[in-house]
Amino acid sequence: MQLRRPGKEDQAAIEEMMAEFIETGSAADGGFWNPENFHYDDWLQHNADAEMGINVPETFVPAIQFVSFEDSGRALGFLHLRLRLNDSLLQKGGHIGYSIRPSERGKGYAKEQLRLGLLECPKKNIQKALITCSETNPASRATIVANGGVLEDVREGTERYWVSTELLED
Repeated sequence: MQLRRPGKEDQAAIEEMMAEFIETGSAADGGFWNPENFHYDDWLQHNADAEMGINVPETFVPAIQFVSFEDSGRALGFLHLRLRLNDSLLQKGGHIGYSIRPSERGKGYAKEQLRLGLLECPKKNIQKALITCSETNPASRATIVANGGVLEDVREGTERYWVSTELLED
């Protein structure tokens, strides 16, 4: 699996994955787009701007949009790495939001995608990453725990886990 910033060359693979999320009515956590008014080039520019903190809505923070890919180039999922936390993200959302396309769930991709995302944290001076999930999402809980997540507490149905990223190895 590769986890990287999406580029122009990835348009067909990403749009095909987005269509699967839409068709199944599945939440695409970690992927941000407006299905009613989507233009791939605008999405890429928005991602580049958001990473630099340009035109970021007041309730958001600078973030990096990643997409995971199979070696064949097929898009597998989204991962959004937030470069800092605000009050809202500290309660729910954390540093990383992620999802795997519905047809590929249950195959271990989320665990690997999150591991790769956590490896990006020290590069951005994030020594401890907060990752959250709903109390009703056992698959996400298992993914977070498998990546070293330590439960701090549960707030209004949201489990909050911390992962130390300083000693992670590639």
